[in-house]
Amino acid sequence: MFSILERNPASHRGVRLCDGVNRREMLRVGGLGACGLTMPSLLKAATDPSVGSPNGSFGRAKRCIVLFLLGGPPQHETWDPKPDAPAEIRGDFAPIESAVPGLHVGELMPRTAKLTDRIAVLRAVSTADNAHSSSGYWMLTGYPHAPKNKENALHGPPNDWPCVGAVVRHLRGDTASLPGAVRLPEEIWNTGRIVWPGQDAGWLGHSAEPWLLDCDPNKPDFQVPDLSLPSDIPAMRFGRRRSLLATVNRHLDAVNRDQAVERWNGLQHKAFDLLSSSNARRAFDIQSEPDTVRERYGRNRFGQSVLLARRLVEAGVSLVQVNWTRWEEDQAVAPAWDNHADNSKRLKTVLMPPMDLAYSALLEDLEQRGMLEDTLVVWIGEFGRTPKINARGGRDHWGHVFSAALAGGGVRGGAVCGASDSQGAYPASGRVEPQDITATIFHCLGYRPGTEIYDQLGRPMVISKGEPISKILGS
Repeated sequence: MFSILERNPASHRGVRLCDGVNRREMLRVGGLGACGLTMPSLLKAATDPSVGSPNGSFGRAKRCIVLFLLGGPPQHETWDPKPDAPAEIRGDFAPIESAVPGLHVGELMPRTAKLTDRIAVLRAVSTADNAHSSSGYWMLTGYPHAPKNKENALHGPPNDWPCVGAVVRHLRGDTASLPGAVRLPEEIWNTGRIVWPGQDAGWLGHSAEPWLLDCDPNKPDFQVPDLSLPSDIPAMRFGRRRSLLATVNRHLDAVNRDQAVERWNGLQHKAFDLLSSSNARRAFDIQSEPDTVRERYGRNRFGQSVLLARRLVEAGVSLVQVNWTRWEEDQAVAPAWDNHADNSKRLKTVLMPPMDLAYSALLEDLEQRGMLEDTLVVWIGEFGRTPKINARGGRDHWGHVFSAALAGGGVRGGAVCGASDSQGAYPASGRVEPQDITATIFHCLGYRPGTEIYDQLGRPMVISKGEPISKILGS
């Protein structure tokens, strides 16, 4: 079902003049003249996102899919194998050649290896944070958690920066029938069902909240209850109820309605739109996909969630985040990708095959549909794993260096940015931090990192303090 998590007060936009330039920009005009920027050029820069764009990758992506692998996928067995390192570091798996000469990936990624000419790899991502929830907060928002290395971190100031999906929804808005950002199949949480911060709209407020679809699209009877009318309410009766609600709301407009009432009214209308929209129902109708397509993505919760994400962006959702969270059979010592024990066994049997299948299926499916060029696909986790395998045959938390991958939507396929040292322990070159990844996502979607959004007090905040990773961007 859908859960719209109401955690924060509604936000306020900064005051803007009739030409769309806010007061802060207006006050800078005098100083800009000396730098050759006149009022007409300032207005153009404020309203035309293509002005000053560094290359053709800017704004290439119309939509984005984020695959978030909870627990920290190991860099050694995925994008950054170390075949010349000692056995306790390189692990049990060998590297294999890929579609890009000289680029090797782990042997458990055979399908992905054939597609690396569409993928850009980051081999020197770093947070230096070894806690799931605080390092994850940084990866999801682009802003570091205060303090770092804080496990079981909770929501709330000062760690209430909006996630990337919330920022995108705030900037782009919704379609007529679907929200601008969606998360599925559940939220990311630590043992004890402690939900990470950084997954919601934070101080941006309810209107930017990415919708949470709590589901298992792999179930034979999968449906989204909120998108079907109760059996006892025929369409005509539903229409009358909507008209009655509109009449009541018009009367309420005559009184002094507070923000909570306004917010609830907006959610009501969105719910009615979803209930009555054939476009929304079609987007979630995963059973209409041919069996061959569903098998290609993998008949498991993650694979079918990735397929559902493709359907949602195809229907007009700007950003969908698919979370690989715990599976029912996961043990406490190694939930999801958090392999503190039996790393090789879990990678070979329950982790890498479904990931390789779903990820490669998504890239191929998007390409076959002519969508890969304008769909950005981001493959990330909260950190990586320790270089040395521990006594239980596992790898532990490691935020000092890890890997990520981006494809489509303005990214230059076959590019590799950064390198780790000989043991995959620390960056050797090309180090990037989470804010650089979020800046790259925003760049591809057509927003400069310096784009301003406004907090509850109307203060301007930039969407990212990072820099787009130019080495992986197309020209």
